[in-house]
Amino acid sequence: MDSSPTEDDLLDEDSSEFFINFPPEVQKAIDEVLPSRDSLDGPDFNSIDYINSLFPTEQSLSNIDEVVIKMENQIHTIDNEISTVIRSQIDASKDGREALDEAQKIIKHLFVHITDIKERAEKSEEMVREITRDIKQLDCAKRNLTLAITTLNHLHMLVGGVDTLKSLTQKRLYGEIALPLQAISEVMSHFENYSDIPQIKSLSDQVNSIHFELAQQITHDFKEAFQGANSKGHLPNKQLQQACLVVSILDQKVKRELLKWFVDLQLQEYSHLFQETEDTAWLDKIDKRYAWIKRHLLEFEDRLGTMFPQNWEVSERIAVQFCHNTREELSKIMAKRKNEIDVKLLLYAIQKTSAFESLLFKRFTGVTLKENLEESTKEKSKSDKSSYGNLQRSGSINEPTNAEFDVFASPFHGLIGRCFITHLEIYIDSVDRNLADLIDRFVQDEKQHRPTENTETQAAILPSCPDLFVFYKKSMIQCTQLDRGQSMLSLTRTFQKYLHEYSEKLLQNNLPKVEAQTLGSSVQNFTKDLQKISTSGLIHNFSSLLKEGEITRFTKDEQTKICCILTTAEYCLETTQQLQDKLKEKIELHLAEQIDLSKEQDQFHKVISNCIQLLVQDLENACDPSLTAMSKIPWQNIDAVGDQSPYITSITTHLKTTVPIIRDNLAHSRKYFTQFCIKFANSFIPKFIQSIYKCKPINTEGAEQLLLDTHMLKTVLLNLPSIASQINRSAPAAYSKVVTKGMTKAEMILKVVMTPIEPEKNFVDQCKKLLPECQLTEFCKILEMKTVKRQEQALLVDLFKSKK
Repeated sequence: MDSSPTEDDLLDEDSSEFFINFPPEVQKAIDEVLPSRDSLDGPDFNSIDYINSLFPTEQSLSNIDEVVIKMENQIHTIDNEISTVIRSQIDASKDGREALDEAQKIIKHLFVHITDIKERAEKSEEMVREITRDIKQLDCAKRNLTLAITTLNHLHMLVGGVDTLKSLTQKRLYGEIALPLQAISEVMSHFENYSDIPQIKSLSDQVNSIHFELAQQITHDFKEAFQGANSKGHLPNKQLQQACLVVSILDQKVKRELLKWFVDLQLQEYSHLFQETEDTAWLDKIDKRYAWIKRHLLEFEDRLGTMFPQNWEVSERIAVQFCHNTREELSKIMAKRKNEIDVKLLLYAIQKTSAFESLLFKRFTGVTLKENLEESTKEKSKSDKSSYGNLQRSGSINEPTNAEFDVFASPFHGLIGRCFITHLEIYIDSVDRNLADLIDRFVQDEKQHRPTENTETQAAILPSCPDLFVFYKKSMIQCTQLDRGQSMLSLTRTFQKYLHEYSEKLLQNNLPKVEAQTLGSSVQNFTKDLQKISTSGLIHNFSSLLKEGEITRFTKDEQTKICCILTTAEYCLETTQQLQDKLKEKIELHLAEQIDLSKEQDQFHKVISNCIQLLVQDLENACDPSLTAMSKIPWQNIDAVGDQSPYITSITTHLKTTVPIIRDNLAHSRKYFTQFCIKFANSFIPKFIQSIYKCKPINTEGAEQLLLDTHMLKTVLLNLPSIASQINRSAPAAYSKVVTKGMTKAEMILKVVMTPIEPEKNFVDQCKKLLPECQLTEFCKILEMKTVKRQEQALLVDLFKSKK
């Protein structure tokens, strides 16, 4: 009998090893592939709980047979499924093994084929190598033979050419020398690698000797032609013209030395006529220098222009050397006679120089300036050109013309003119003096009350403001023509100086002065009269006691002037920013960071802020008597609530007469008008609230009347930006927020005052609800308005502190 344990025996074993517990991630993967809602598949399956769920009561055990049969059927079904899966896996394993064996056989067969192909390729390569070995040898022989033949031909040409050149050189037949000489020079380049061969070296020395002899001979011919006994009236001849062609083939040093000698010869007369001791050498005769070179170049072109090759650019070389000589001579003479230079003379000389450099730019290409310059000379020339800036070819240096061109497009700009750079402080000093005179004239005109200018697109501004910036613009354009470097930086500092002075002398100092504000004796009299007025007639008789003219206010003209100064400062602020951007654009790039007019802009911001503060203070002063009178009313005697009080009417009247004037004058500066309204609200509303605290003692009817007045004032303030205006425009959101917050607090204070003291806890709760940000000092002021006794105040204060 088989002694192996049965299935029932295994189920009876209470061993945890019977169950397989998968890791959480494996169990999660199984659930995704084989989702199941059967509790038997759960990883936390508990057999006892499961049985209890099947048989919750003793009566349910009657169905145990059905449950067992169901379980046995389920087990049988699972066993069948497992058997099917196992059999399918066995068949798949057999198929996979057979496929693997077949693949290995194919790989072996393929490896044999590859080995065979490789052997055949090696045999083919060896065969090709054998076939081409003889061809390569033939190619090498051909190249060597060709090189030998070419070398022999060149050698034959060289030997024959040397003899020919010697003969032609002795006979000065330059026209016949040019072509052979060019050919010989090219042939010699082929023998550079054979210089160690004696015969080749000998031929090379003979060629060099011919070059040297030709250079000396042609130089002598030129000097004899232009400096010899028969040099006067010399006209170009064919021999020298042909000699120039030979020089072009020789070493470039020969050409440079010949041209240097010839250019210096052409400028000998200039050096003599305009030497330092001559009257024509000074700046006031500078135009004569340029007239001489123009005339001389025309004569040279007529007489000798055809003698030199066109690509030699002899005329341009003469003009360039003239510029160098002129710059050096002017630098020397200006250094010695510096005290004789004034701004008019300096600008005249710069104007004439700029016009001449412009003429050179139109006539020549500037190619000679880029030739044969050492690296140091190039760097220096580049630096000088950059420091000189943009010289304009204009008939008048004060006004730009349509002929203006970009300085960096012309290599001739600054070639002479940079000698004036060191003296441009004279020009800057002149601008400084002119601006000082201009500011003084502006101050005098302002004292004479010159009328302001108005346009359809711009508010009234001081007429001196556009004049100042027009002068700035002209000075900047003029300095741009003279120098874009340090001079432009010095001019910027001068601009800054007089922007500050304009801000102080023309704007800040012309603001109307605020005198000490007093309410006068009428308020004192008003206080005495309040005691004589009956309670019923208190409000109605108020208007007869509150009179205008009790304080010193700005007149309409003074208010207009403040607005005019504000709009002028705004114009200056915007234009100063544009001026800064333009200066950065015009000045040399590496100096642009030093252009900063932010301090001057801050100065104009300060003027604008002062103007707004003066307007706010003036309007506040107009309302102060009404607020003072409001606090003097015996509010505890009010027995009925009527219309708005006369002090509210008085405040409204001041707002209606003052705000439209400011609004009209700031029509094109709406943002500053909005700032005025916001600043007034931020300043006036706290004053009004403080005046409310002074209305003590006060009864319920008085608090109701004061609440009505507060609401009416809130309505007026919300409409303040468009008050007394035919155009109904919504107030700015920022302004409405300020007014709503402040006046709502005033209303809440009065509602707290109207709240009964008893019970004390409710009163404190109501205060906290209506005034969540209320401080202890404000709470005490509210209690004083309600005339709460000291003992009760202490109790309420304790409650208030505990709530807080």
